[in-house]
Amino acid sequence: MAAVSDLYMRFHQIHGTNVILDDSQTQATRAESFGNGVCFSKEPLDPGKIFLVEIEEKELGWCGNVRIGLTAHDPRNLESVPEYSLPDLVNLGNSWIFAITRNHNKVSTDDQQSDPAPTSHCSMEAFLQIGNYKVPKEKLVGRSRPGRYSHILDQLYRSNILPATARGSRVGVLYVIRANMGDMHIVINGEDMGPCARGIPVNQPLYAVVDVFASTKSVRIIQVDYGFPSLQTLCRQVVQKHIMHRLAIDWLELPALLKNYCKYE
Repeated sequence: MAAVSDLYMRFHQIHGTNVILDDSQTQATRAESFGNGVCFSKEPLDPGKIFLVEIEEKELGWCGNVRIGLTAHDPRNLESVPEYSLPDLVNLGNSWIFAITRNHNKVSTDDQQSDPAPTSHCSMEAFLQIGNYKVPKEKLVGRSRPGRYSHILDQLYRSNILPATARGSRVGVLYVIRANMGDMHIVINGEDMGPCARGIPVNQPLYAVVDVFASTKSVRIIQVDYGFPSLQTLCRQVVQKHIMHRLAIDWLELPALLKNYCKYE
């Protein structure tokens, strides 16, 4: 069953009781405590399309981090939103959730060597290939906030050295169809963690699940453009290619909006 396609990703208006969405429905913040932070994508996902979020804010004092995955439950049909994605939502069945940890998120499989369409991790390539699907890499990697050491931190994000749960890290979920069933993949800062769940029925809509849990206080959806890059994006790529430090963008004779676009996204 094909999902309803919506190029602009948003959170569903149905979510955990502690979640506050911004007006654009692209930022989810947990207002209090550490639970009741479960969010869903507004629309079901299409195969090969990633639901990507950036960790915007952390909160000290809690154990655990963001959780992400898929569910076949239409949020509108839930009697109530479970307090936790793990184990509560999973216990309802037809839900596959992955808990993101600081390290050791990669899933090893016995058939990695024989997979006919291996995942590419080359940072110079424009796409991340997972199975027969290609995901544009430009938005997948987190970026630091502009500052004196941002050029060093950006390199750490690109090489995926920083903890997956760090502020600014980008975490996404998608599924690919293989032998008429779905494989769920988690992507962290541009790197595929492997098939975290297999044998998912794809004859039903699958919604993305993001649990703004414990140490993760706020997340923001990052829109991934699958079409041709815009002129603005092409300009940004050229500018970034010829500078070492993002703060140097301020010295260029460019419109202010373009400078901000180059520095912050």
